[in-house]
Amino acid sequence: MRMVDIIAKKRDGQALTKEEIDFVIAGYTNDEVPDYQMSALSMALYFQGMTTEERVNLTMAMVESGDQIDLSDIEGIKVDKHSTGGVGDTTTLILAPLVAALDVPVAKMSGRGLGHTGGTIDKLESIEGFQVELDGETFNELVNKNKIAVVGQSGNLTPADKKLYSLRDVTATVNSIPLIASSIMSKKIASGADAIVLDVKTGSGAFMKDMDDAKELAEAMVRIGNGAGRNTIAVISDMNQPLGFAIGNALEVKEAIDTLRGNGPEDLHELCLTLGSQMVYLAGKADSIEDARAKLEDAISSGRAIEKFKTFIASQGGDASVVDEPNKLPTAAYKYEVKAKETGYISEIIADEIGIAASMLGAGRITKESEIDLAVGLVLQKKVGDKVQKGDTLVVIHSNQEAVDEVEVKIQESYSISTEIVEPKQLVYGVIDK
Repeated sequence: MRMVDIIAKKRDGQALTKEEIDFVIAGYTNDEVPDYQMSALSMALYFQGMTTEERVNLTMAMVESGDQIDLSDIEGIKVDKHSTGGVGDTTTLILAPLVAALDVPVAKMSGRGLGHTGGTIDKLESIEGFQVELDGETFNELVNKNKIAVVGQSGNLTPADKKLYSLRDVTATVNSIPLIASSIMSKKIASGADAIVLDVKTGSGAFMKDMDDAKELAEAMVRIGNGAGRNTIAVISDMNQPLGFAIGNALEVKEAIDTLRGNGPEDLHELCLTLGSQMVYLAGKADSIEDARAKLEDAISSGRAIEKFKTFIASQGGDASVVDEPNKLPTAAYKYEVKAKETGYISEIIADEIGIAASMLGAGRITKESEIDLAVGLVLQKKVGDKVQKGDTLVVIHSNQEAVDEVEVKIQESYSISTEIVEPKQLVYGVIDK
């Protein structure tokens, strides 16, 4: 088998066999296939696309290129959740204890973040003492005992994907639906989940700005997941404005606590119930999506969800008293209010620009080596559709810098105010299943 023949075959629009895909991925992972040939194949895939069978075979080849997490010692159906990213996306911090309160095992491996704010692991590290590194035996024991544990990604998961992604980044082949879908799903499948719920974002703060592209990606990932033997569904949700109010690590932990108590932002609460209902249903803990939602609402109103969050924190060495005393979380030295310059209705909040404003304060990483300031960030006071008077506060800046003029300018540029009444944004656009 020769790489040049495989490149020519895909260039001409033919489907590759499992054996050919396995040959490519194994050879590239082992440095037997050079970058220039993999670049040529990636471009051919970009233009010619892949069948569902090809996508499944590519995903599984990347899964098998490295370690695979064995969760077989954990009782029950393990359901994982993945978001394609956004601004103010605190759902994992809420969903993990919420669905665990219904005896759904949450064995979650999360990453650190590059971009606007830290990842789930960074956010959890704003809780004093919280340990994100656990050995496999302890991890499984905690999930069996408490139904929840969240750790940082470790081991040699999907090395082929890591290597291929770096190549795609410099060869203008990132925006390929088959390659994006296979990349995401390879990591989810290697992480050992039995079922997968995907939150596919669309809008100004999402990777997929266009609804049609988001739907195509969601359908591609669902087909791959089901083709690989994992029960998979996708929810398409809005990211034309930040989710919730808080953007920043400790600030998002505070918001997660409020949401688990039933006092969180309406959009964040609703999305967590939507995603959580799918997770509970796939885990076999409810007879229908409606039944799952009712059980989740009861877990919040009864206090079981917030108690599970306390148990989760304490079991991984964290100070669980922050749940009742959130002022113990890292706090910024300064607060500044960004005021509305006119009266009207909020018509637009450019989500990714608001995210950049948070990163300018130090809430996120520019490079892997960057230090995150866990205390800083933004708390929105107005969302799309809200009425605002001139002089009302749009956003509160939490900063450890005295000068925030550039951040304030960025926020002002991100908000648009209309004299006409504006309807609130639709949050969930649909669910993609089998």
